[in-house]
Amino acid sequence: MRVQYFEDTETLYITLKSGTVADTRDLDENTVVEFDAAGNLMNMTIEHGRERAELPDFSFQRVAAARAPAR
Repeated sequence: MRVQYFEDTETLYITLKSGTVADTRDLDENTVVEFDAAGNLMNMTIEHGRERAELPDFSFQRVAAARAPAR
């Protein structure tokens, strides 16, 4: 996953998966999502990112899968 913020255009671009985009959809006038041929979400573009997201508070945390209790 890759998150980019372009300050000059206030655009937030999130890449979840690399590959070939097969479908692009507008969620609203400021949000575009892209999917691969299997329907998996690949990318998201958010215009006016500074207004629409809490960018100064952005953080990333990787959490390991919890193990099932032994029986």
